[in-house]
Amino acid sequence: LNAEDGGDRRFVMVQLPEPIPERGAGRCHRVVATVLVGEGLLVRRMLTVQDRAAIAKGLKEGCSLRRTADRIGRSVSVVSREIRRNGGKCGYQPVTADVKAQKRRSRPKTRKIDADPVLKARVLADLKRSRTPRQIVGRLRVEACDGSLEPCKGSPSAEGAVVSHEAVYTWIYALPKGELARHGIMLRSKRTRRRPRRPVGQRTHPIVGMVSIDDRPEDVDDRRVPGHWEGDLIIGAHGTSAAATLVERTTRFVTILALPLGKNSEGLCDVLINHINTIPDVMRGSLTWDQGSEMARHAALTLATDMKVYFAHPRSPWERGTNENTNGLIREYLPKGTQITTHQPYLNAIAEELNERPRAALGWLTPREAYERLLVASTT
Repeated sequence: LNAEDGGDRRFVMVQLPEPIPERGAGRCHRVVATVLVGEGLLVRRMLTVQDRAAIAKGLKEGCSLRRTADRIGRSVSVVSREIRRNGGKCGYQPVTADVKAQKRRSRPKTRKIDADPVLKARVLADLKRSRTPRQIVGRLRVEACDGSLEPCKGSPSAEGAVVSHEAVYTWIYALPKGELARHGIMLRSKRTRRRPRRPVGQRTHPIVGMVSIDDRPEDVDDRRVPGHWEGDLIIGAHGTSAAATLVERTTRFVTILALPLGKNSEGLCDVLINHINTIPDVMRGSLTWDQGSEMARHAALTLATDMKVYFAHPRSPWERGTNENTNGLIREYLPKGTQITTHQPYLNAIAEELNERPRAALGWLTPREAYERLLVASTT
């Protein structure tokens, strides 16, 4: 088998049983078709009117599904589904089945929630009570299985109707702008459009020369060796302001740095260099950051401070758990949706207050006390 692809001929070798059993002869084309589809050389075809007429003829003659499938060169499962969804063996009509298939393929289609007023009222009522699509769907299925279970408070009866959570999501995203607000619904995520997703680990512009957290020394993990930091940005309203946060893993000592030039890599690198160079050498072990583009100039940072930078895996905040938890504490002072000041004394005051909180992990010492004890111990 071969096909033309940009001027180059590509060959696909398919090894079939020798000799081909009579019963398996009709299956050989499916092996070839599967390979061709995988190679991008064949597009899966839909059943035609002729195929459906052959299926009807086979049913009338009393042929087995496998024999009918061999006649039209399709899988047995395709023939079985076609018959099951169009009246069964006794009621299958080829023209009617073909018309139904065309209607099923037509777009746009009426969504299940829009087609069922009872179900739509239930979904709207549950969304208004801040329930997620998964919670809504899960409750609908339980009520459908257990007739004695009453709907939740404030939810009308769905009369046994069920729907998938994906159908609820797509229905929400297809609504006209402002429709949810008209019903008094405010989604927790505040998104009315699906967020595009990339496969884990895939980035549009990967950071050049980054060193993975997997290559970080093992003694960093147990927190016994001081001087290893975790860092991140906290972003202000509309992404127009930011501050850098650094947390020492052993003592939980936190530092908040203003970014007057914004969250670009140049401004962050200069701020970090100026701060790290004021830290005692014993506390310059390493810095662990996420894969944000603001750390694109990590090589310059390492060169100027002699502090190695390691990068956590994408979408793995638990690999920088100390910093993530500390950012949550900082958000008590700098809530999301507010502008983050560039006034460094104000940020210093927040950090000082956090560093004076006794921590159970430190034996009820404060981060400042634990940090200073390590500094004193390193000089004696």
